[in-house]
Formats: sequence, C-alpha cells, structure tokens
Amino acid sequence: MKRFYFLIIFIVSNFQLQAQINYGPRITAMGGAGVALQDVWSAQKNQAGIAGLKNPIISAGYENRFGVKELSTQSAVFAIPIKNYALGASFQSYGVDAYNEVKTGLSLAKSFGPKLLAAINLNYHQLKIDNYGNSQSFSVEVGLQYQAFEKLWLGTHIANPNQSKYGEQTEQIIPAHIQFGASYLFSDQLTISSEVEKVLDNQADFKVGLEYKVVKFVALRGGISVNPFKQFAGFGINYEKLNLDFAIASHPVLGYSPQIAIGYEF
Repeated sequence: MKRFYFLIIFIVSNFQLQAQINYGPRITAMGGAGVALQDVWSAQKNQAGIAGLKNPIISAGYENRFGVKELSTQSAVFAIPIKNYALGASFQSYGVDAYNEVKTGLSLAKSFGPKLLAAINLNYHQLKIDNYGNSQSFSVEVGLQYQAFEKLWLGTHIANPNQSKYGEQTEQIIPAHIQFGASYLFSDQLTISSEVEKVLDNQADFKVGLEYKVVKFVALRGGISVNPFKQFAGFGINYEKLNLDFAIASHPVLGYSPQIAIGYEF
C-alpha cells in the first residue's frame, strides 16, 4: 500500500503540482488568481490582503485532490485586524502516514494609508517520509497590494526568496515563487482577477478568474490557468456571519479536485 502512495506522489510531483499549497475555495474557484484580492485565505496566498479585512475571520477547509483521500489537504486560516495592522495565522497538513507535509504560518500585515498594504509571513515546515525520518525548515514570504485606481488593485507576492530547503536526507524542496496580478471591480456584482506566477525552475503560469454575485449573499465563480491548462468553478454563500465556499478544479490528466471551506466572521 505504501508503494501505491509513493507512486501517486511521484505522478503528482512530475506534473509540477504543489499539492501542499491550498489557497481556499474562493481563490481556487477563480483560477488561483488571488494575489490582488482581500480575503481571509490571503493568509495563504498574499498576506498583504488580510490588512484589508474589517473584522476577525476564521475558516477551515478540506480538499480531496484528484478524488484520492490519501492526497487530501486539511487547512485552517485566521485573521484579526488591529487598527492599521492585521495578524494572520495558517495551518495545513497534506499527505498520508508514509508521506506527510505540515506547514504553519504567522503573518503581520500593515495598511499604509487607504491604498498600500504590505505583509511579511514566517512559515515552519515539517516533512515526514517513512525510512527517511523527519525534517524541518523555515521560510519567509512578503507581499504587497496597491490600489492604483478606485476599482483596480495590484498585488505582488514572493515566497521563499532565500530558497530554504529541507534536510539533506530528503530531496524535497520548499517551492520559491513570485506572483504579480490585478483585480478589477467592474460593479458591485462582478469582480475579475488575473495573475502571472513563476515558480523557480518551472514555466510561468497565467491565471484569470471572475466572481459574480447573483444576489447579495450568493456568488458564482470560475477561472482557468494555462500551464497546465486547468479549469475551475465554484460558489460562495455568505449568510450573516457564516461563510460557505466550494470549488472544484479540473486537471487535464489527473482529474477533479473538490474542496470546501466553512468560515465565521466575528
């Protein structure tokens, strides 16, 4: 059975999928193009975004990657604004007993006036592989968001710029990337977001997505990414203080990955 698990992980890694990164159903449903959005899941995507939140929010999510429960990811995020600052925390666990990755992050974001948001994030990584033991490492992330016009936000995010790695006993790396994107609020109902992401040693990926509010508390979402070509869809329901978000991603070879998250705004 363990050989079966490692075979799956081998296939996933060869398709250049970073299964340990979960940006939450809202951003995922929009093609992953969330570097210029403000959301509690910005604690995973671009921590500068949590500085744009008005109230404390907590959310927990589950992703069943490719319909294989052994490749599932459990995640939780929390953000609390304090005057011109915001504190964020994130946690996620991916894999099985034979192979497991855990990532815990703490972030500090600040609003420099109404148009500029900035953040820094520190991650603690844990990796467990049978017959290889355990490895730990740290990485940092920095992010910016800027309101260029009334309805246009720009965002950029850099993860692991110092290229931290796990111990020498494993060949696993901690991905390093740079992202740049924009989001535009066409109306109170329609938001369009786009992003370019470059992961070190991989080709650049372009993503675009949209969110349309059918009614005040129901939103429909969709998006695509081009490398590889993937399609995304989902919805969100915000009823009073409760948030329910769902997304599904379609990979051209490996199939579908549904995910769900439930949040509460204090």
